[in-house]
Amino acid sequence: MADRLYLLNADWFDDQGGPWFCPPGARIEGVLGLYPRLREHLTVTYLDHPRPRPAVIAEVGEANQSCPLLVLDGEFDWPDAQVSEETGARFLQDDDILPYWAARYGIGRPHP
Repeated sequence: MADRLYLLNADWFDDQGGPWFCPPGARIEGVLGLYPRLREHLTVTYLDHPRPRPAVIAEVGEANQSCPLLVLDGEFDWPDAQVSEETGARFLQDDDILPYWAARYGIGRPHP
């Protein structure tokens, strides 16, 4: 099983207007562009913006629908992972994904 990454599709609209994109998701997309080999280790799913997001809810529960979200496959111990109270799945969100990828897959880390 691979780590499962959930990202939002770009160009969505909400009550504040649009079209929008997700800034944390754009950063993750940028890292995937810098290190395309990462995609070999991931199952990437793109979601529409409106909630509920059933695919994410099934993985980590309703309380954790924010994206980007990485559900860990359990093959690599990562003590900083959050644990879903609803499903028990271990996951990371937003910029917490990047240090995990650096440790597990040997990519560069963001400069402080």
